[in-house]
Amino acid sequence: MREYLFMALISAVVTYLLVPLVRRFAVRIGAMPEVRERDVHTTPTPRLGGLAMYGGLVVGLLTASQLTHTGAALAESDANAVTALIVAGALITITGFLDDWWGMDPFIKLGGQIAAAGVLVFYDMRLLYIPLPKDWGGSTSLDYTLSMVITILVVVVTINAVNFVDGLDGLAVGIVCIAGMATWAYSIFLANEISGGRITTTAAIAAVLIGACLGFLPHNFHPAKIFMGDTGAMLIGLVLASSIVTVTPLDPAIIENMNRFGVLLPLLVPAAVLVLPLIDLITAVVRRTSQGLSPFAPDRGHLHHRLLDIGHSHRRSVLIMYAWAFLFSFGIVGMSAIGVPIMLFPVVIVLALAVLVLMAAPRWRGRGGAHAASRDKQPDDDGPPTGPMPPIFPDTEIRSHNPPADGPPSGRATAEGNPVIPVFPTRS
Repeated sequence: MREYLFMALISAVVTYLLVPLVRRFAVRIGAMPEVRERDVHTTPTPRLGGLAMYGGLVVGLLTASQLTHTGAALAESDANAVTALIVAGALITITGFLDDWWGMDPFIKLGGQIAAAGVLVFYDMRLLYIPLPKDWGGSTSLDYTLSMVITILVVVVTINAVNFVDGLDGLAVGIVCIAGMATWAYSIFLANEISGGRITTTAAIAAVLIGACLGFLPHNFHPAKIFMGDTGAMLIGLVLASSIVTVTPLDPAIIENMNRFGVLLPLLVPAAVLVLPLIDLITAVVRRTSQGLSPFAPDRGHLHHRLLDIGHSHRRSVLIMYAWAFLFSFGIVGMSAIGVPIMLFPVVIVLALAVLVLMAAPRWRGRGGAHAASRDKQPDDDGPPTGPMPPIFPDTEIRSHNPPADGPPSGRATAEGNPVIPVFPTRS
């Protein structure tokens, strides 16, 4: 336990300290594009925060490889997780950096994501079987080709799910942090029942991911000083996917009798920790393709945009989605640990949906519905808008007057160029 806390702390500190340097670098090279119509922030804000997160991840992984317990487990594992994540992370970080700086065709970016996933497979970080109950035909072992295809698909979907949900300050990094915590908790639960380098690898990856997210979050929470951009969103999506891939035990029979979830656990836990990004990804693809647009075409139809549109503030919208992700992911992990009937899984889904609906409907709190909410809307309590405040210039004071009968006065201007409107006496 101490080793996991130590590597998470190292990753967090390195990420936190690198962010100001990365921010200056982003400003210097102009990686702070103009505000787009679909953006929530109001002023240009530097991107490339993912560079700092990559630095924290590299240092955290190298630290983990040198620790007594974790280092030995990583060395025993068939997959060279440290090298795989450093190389694949570098590739996805370079892809995101070029996209944040110059812009990139979506299909070229997709190629970079597939290449990074291929690096994980090359270093043997891949799914080995599909866990299914005996009533469904039992778990199916995968040959190398099928294992490679499914692993790449899982990694690419996870990367894009995280990237799609990155629309508010601190949203994606916070949700991934919660998902990492749930994955870490599940891996620790498995480690108490079975031994093996693969489970320890999952716990180490999740711990380093948690640290990088916590180190970046103070700089990214509203009002954000820097965005992680595609550089960071794709990176943490890649790392989260690798933890999900490695959490699957080598032998399905190992967890057959651990609790009433049985072999479904390796399917339920990833679904739980990714449910919010996946829902946003699926609905976005369906929405865009139904309108004849590309699945990669940006819009303002994401879940976080809808929370803002119905009256929630920036911070409250983020906290609502945090709460939903936490309830769903830790609900499944908690049920797997205490051993409950699988029928409670739909109950958790209904409960999570109820929490989302109740928290996401401020218009129901008072009388008059949505129109009353818009009339009575109070100022946002989130502080200043995202990014630096623009300069405010004093305006010339304009006083009410009655013009004289012989026509308007001649126009004059101050030294600053602002018009001066004279004041006339009121007729009695």
